[in-house]
Amino acid sequence: MSQKQSIIRPTVFQADLSDEMKAIYENDDHLAVDCEMMGLNPRRDRLCVIQFMDSKNNASLVQILLDQTSAPNIKALFENPKITKIFHFARMDLTFLTAKLGIRVNPVFCTKIASKLARTYTDRHGLKELVKEFFDENMDKQKQSSDWGKKVLTKEQLEYATGDVRYLISLKHTLHEMLIREGRLEFAEKCFGFLNTFVELDLIEMKDIFEH
Repeated sequence: MSQKQSIIRPTVFQADLSDEMKAIYENDDHLAVDCEMMGLNPRRDRLCVIQFMDSKNNASLVQILLDQTSAPNIKALFENPKITKIFHFARMDLTFLTAKLGIRVNPVFCTKIASKLARTYTDRHGLKELVKEFFDENMDKQKQSSDWGKKVLTKEQLEYATGDVRYLISLKHTLHEMLIREGRLEFAEKCFGFLNTFVELDLIEMKDIFEH
């Protein structure tokens, strides 16, 4: 039986990362990221929370304010070409970051895309399944659907948000090695590079452009 992971407490910010936290993240070449929204429609729903963690487990969480349209420190990090931003199902998060904050994230590593290309022995590519397979940990997803727009988040929400990013950097390294082994890394990188174009197509509702 695996040991229970210790709880990592995030530093909580309003509207943007502090200059000090931005500087900490700039010293790493990997940054795990996840977003929480009020729903899945960027034309209707709010981007509420962005959570971060680097290779040294420096965790933070930014609450995005109602009608906020920019976050300069987050934008600088997300557009820094020297830092790989790691998401699970990056397409959705990137859509909201582009639509709500005008951020074009680059470079990106999506663990869901990587899993689909590397783990062809299964059709289960959720983060919970990946964490169980590679780290023998059970993720609690009960707070996934909750009110992320409220002013004060609960302790359980903070723990959930941090849990969603704590495995991503290790998972990226594991899947990267699998992609190399299976001869699909170059293909994965092409998919990651196309994500921002995919997001733009989503935002103009051109979802079937590759269909007949």
